[in-house]
Amino acid sequence: MTFARKLPAYLVTRYRGWRATAYEENKSWFRHLANEGQHPRSMLIACCDSRVHVTAIFGADQGEFFIHRNIANLVPPFSPNGDHHGTSAAVEYAVSALHVAHIIVVGHSNCGGIRGCHDMCAGLADDLSENSSFIGRWLDILRPGFDRTADITDTEERIQAMEREAVRISLHNLMTFPFVADAVENERLTLHGLWHDIGAGSIDVFDSETETFKSV
Repeated sequence: MTFARKLPAYLVTRYRGWRATAYEENKSWFRHLANEGQHPRSMLIACCDSRVHVTAIFGADQGEFFIHRNIANLVPPFSPNGDHHGTSAAVEYAVSALHVAHIIVVGHSNCGGIRGCHDMCAGLADDLSENSSFIGRWLDILRPGFDRTADITDTEERIQAMEREAVRISLHNLMTFPFVADAVENERLTLHGLWHDIGAGSIDVFDSETETFKSV
């Protein structure tokens, strides 16, 4: 495997610093996690965006959150067709094996994936419309959100509205999974939706009764 190379020096330096400090000072806790397995209370479904630091936002330690990331923090509808479904598999494991009490979908501002979906649906991104585009076919999940924001004429406002639509659609799609719906209906699981403004450091929480997002 000649194409696999050594870690960059700066990452090696950072690792050694972590091993000598954070790990060394909490060695017994890490050994506990290794021996006892993971028992996270919540699953977080967040965007791949490097600016969305979900563990830092909530001050989480190792073992606290079961985290899944994908483009635009989307959850597809239940569709057991035999194809590869990384997000669906993560949701199934979180609910059926780990028995998490909460699933939290975290959307965010200035999302490149959401902008890409907008441009694709508006006919401005031919590359994403190609059947060979993994990103484009993934973002098809959000097409209903583009349609529902058709009355917003300002492009930037519409994209921000679509960021919230991504959270709504993902919450709705979660309930199409039979094991999720069963856990919710039997009060073993609750679903939550958030939208995080990166620049302002704020969080808006989805209120299912009013179908709006409210600041924390």
